[in-house]
Amino acid sequence: MNWYEKLNKYFPIEEMKSREHMERLLKEQGDVYKKDESDEHVLMYAEFDSFIFIDYVWVSAKTRGKGIGHKLIQKLKEKGKPIILEVEPVDYEDTDTEKRLRFYQKEGFEHAKSIGYARRSLATNELNEMEILFWSPEHESEASIYEKMREMYQKIHTYKDKELYGKSYQPVDEVLTLDEDRDMDNILNALKKPENA
Repeated sequence: MNWYEKLNKYFPIEEMKSREHMERLLKEQGDVYKKDESDEHVLMYAEFDSFIFIDYVWVSAKTRGKGIGHKLIQKLKEKGKPIILEVEPVDYEDTDTEKRLRFYQKEGFEHAKSIGYARRSLATNELNEMEILFWSPEHESEASIYEKMREMYQKIHTYKDKELYGKSYQPVDEVLTLDEDRDMDNILNALKKPENA
């Protein structure tokens, strides 16, 4: 399986970019959009001047729990910039969502509770709500993370969308919101305690 097939098999269709979209980003925005891969992992990320956005992380099932994810995140942290990513809220029917959140919690990520994110999938036309996690060496404000997300959305997620998909994603103001009073629990605090805790 090539890198795209690995991602496509693991991530829900509404979260996936098309292969052409990602290949165009790698080719035409290669100074920003990057791929790091081995047999055991695929990491797709965008590195801007003031932050890093993790687009996709896949670690093979047979090597999960062996520290590969930690090494990948560590390598990004060494660049000294805030790291941002989108995650699905916990779905107790899908144990992977909880494992993912637990992993990022262990890596020191915080939940940006005041940032709302809801984007309609061009593949399914379903509204896909995600939560934003971030790690910041300077303990950046959520308002600052929000501005970085806006930049990423416009430069990565909607890159040549009309040309690639035949239609455009919603404008950034419809997808991302910043509300200090957003009625949202911290999804990392809401994780079930391990049985042996």
